[in-house]
Amino acid sequence: MASAAPLNDDTARRNLRTGLIAFAGALAMLGLGYASVPLYRLFCQVTGFGGTTMTATESDAARAAAGVTGQKISIRFDATAAMGMPWTFRPTQPTDTVTIGERDIATYVARNDSDFPITGMATFNVEPEQAGKYFNKIQCFCFTEQTLQPGQEVIMPVLYFVDPAMLDDPNMKGVEQITLSYTFHRSETSQAAAPRSSN
Repeated sequence: MASAAPLNDDTARRNLRTGLIAFAGALAMLGLGYASVPLYRLFCQVTGFGGTTMTATESDAARAAAGVTGQKISIRFDATAAMGMPWTFRPTQPTDTVTIGERDIATYVARNDSDFPITGMATFNVEPEQAGKYFNKIQCFCFTEQTLQPGQEVIMPVLYFVDPAMLDDPNMKGVEQITLSYTFHRSETSQAAAPRSSN
């Protein structure tokens, strides 16, 4: 009987330790859940995974221009407004043929077709996926909130270049066209501010 109390104390300490470890693990998983989206976005931007394009500087563009060989590639531009987003969104031209390594500019047009201001944000990707790490954007409207007044129409430029390093990648062999796709979504702040139906 005398040994029962220390045994129970030892068991209680082990149970408490196990409970604290489980709680710490749950908190860590919750933190990773919140961090996963920005971490995944960062991973994609660094590696080009999932067709994510690269962000480039003017000096990056100058280095790419030094490797120009005169070879060309077709770029197709795609635009979509997400469900519940009352905007007209389109590229000013559906395709362009560019010289690999030279900077070029594409423009998209967005118009708010509703009768109230709407704030939107564009997400993007590139197809085929392996081309993402070679498609470099110097200037872009993506991941920046855009507020359009009722009926307002704006032209949004994308300044970009295709890295000549793609010519040395066996995974890019046979790729004759790269598609740059944008989808405009309604921002959460815009959804909260939208007028409610009177029905």
